[in-house]
Amino acid sequence: MTLSWLGHSCFRLEGKEVSLLIDPFSKDIGLRPPRIKDQIVLVTHNHYDHANTEGAEAGSMIINGPGEYEVKGVYIQGIPSFHDNTGGAERGSNTIYSIKFEDITFCHLGDLGQEALDEKQVDLIGDIDVLMVPVGGKYTIGAKEAVKVISQIEPKIIIPMHYKTPELNIDIESVDKFLKEVGLVPEKLDKLKISQKNLPQEEMKLVVLSY
Repeated sequence: MTLSWLGHSCFRLEGKEVSLLIDPFSKDIGLRPPRIKDQIVLVTHNHYDHANTEGAEAGSMIINGPGEYEVKGVYIQGIPSFHDNTGGAERGSNTIYSIKFEDITFCHLGDLGQEALDEKQVDLIGDIDVLMVPVGGKYTIGAKEAVKVISQIEPKIIIPMHYKTPELNIDIESVDKFLKEVGLVPEKLDKLKISQKNLPQEEMKLVVLSY
């Protein structure tokens, strides 16, 4: 199983036979949009920097919203949440995805804006191996809130996303504030190759991916 970051909040999970893409973005954010060659595409909310499914292949299953799904042996739980800390009044709703894929459980928080998860959300998310968490603030939770949410979920591996990178033209914070706040030494990788055998067993691991 390989996890790749394509920039912003977009990730690709590649298993032996199935590929899954999360939050493909428009070229308007300053990055090159991914070619959608995947059998499964997840969209956390309908903003241009997360929901560009144009060009998806005819056979792609596009999932956009809460619910339970099973596609090609991949189990997906879409969990309702908010894009802000005012019950959606400012930026609307957001879907958190918990993904069971080849014995690894991933969670992608999308553009979570709640400063903390509620008990029902934590229960639905469940036990997570790899957590993709926004840290750039302004439109999502920032560094301090991200650390709080991480402590609620307690994943084995943390991967920050939705932060300022050189080409990105969205005004959000860089990853640096989060790295100081979380207090873990990051492992910097091009891609994360993961299996049950190499999951951390005791301490949480922080991975910063490049794209």
